[in-house]
Amino acid sequence: MPLSEYEQRVLDQLEQDLGQDPSLHRAMSRGPRTPARVIGAIAGVVVGLTVVVVGVMTQLPIVGILGFAIMVGVALWALLAPRKKPVPVSKDAPRPASSASQRQRSARKPFMQRMEERFERRRENGDF
Repeated sequence: MPLSEYEQRVLDQLEQDLGQDPSLHRAMSRGPRTPARVIGAIAGVVVGLTVVVVGVMTQLPIVGILGFAIMVGVALWALLAPRKKPVPVSKDAPRPASSASQRQRSARKPFMQRMEERFERRRENGDF
């Protein structure tokens, strides 16, 4: 079931708010993996797959299991390795508010009430 226009606007606003959080930005964006690690991972998966095929052809289950373990191990080695360097946070992103100002803001009005008021202002101004 598709979202109503109001729900879509609220969702868009939430996405924009999340995009401006610098700590979330640092946690979610990291630099690219090193090319050597990617090439090593591809080669390791190919070797593991070859060992699996050899295990199937020779009908030795232990060889197939060993090949699968090689593939999984190499894939985890490539995926869980630290990346080259983190992406810097843009200077335009606002800094996180202090806990006192966050308490003041949350004590004022509930989230949904603020969203409804924002929607009403936009409707009155003809912004959509």
